[in-house]
Amino acid sequence: MAQEIQVTFDCADPAGLATFWALALGYRVQDPPAGFESWEAALTAMGVPPERHNDASAVVDSDGRGPRLYFQRVPEGKEVKNRVHLDVRAAPGLTGDARMAALEAEADRLVAHGATRLRRQEPGPPSDAGHLVMADPEGNEFCLD
Repeated sequence: MAQEIQVTFDCADPAGLATFWALALGYRVQDPPAGFESWEAALTAMGVPPERHNDASAVVDSDGRGPRLYFQRVPEGKEVKNRVHLDVRAAPGLTGDARMAALEAEADRLVAHGATRLRRQEPGPPSDAGHLVMADPEGNEFCLD
């Protein structure tokens, strides 16, 4: 039986990073528990002090196919390159110039929402498909491929 996975991000602003990744992936911020209109109302009812309301957030795939992404506040900032990163499949089925144009368009969209473009890998060996290396608003690397 296949196991479900969750990808966890350590970060400074869980709500902000969750909003970015929901937009980047077409996900949505996870709904609050049943009976609550908002996470603020749920957390208040649970006795969580207001200064702790942004300790965590999560986004989910509306179609239920992709993994849940969980964002947790940590005191330290990002210091080195990620050892694991997400590849966002922004140009499936496209090749050559059409592929790179689609990746560039997606990069522009994400930059407008806080991402940073790091570099462009032109098509060529070992893979004939180029890609763009990006960073989310807190500096976590990911690829548009």
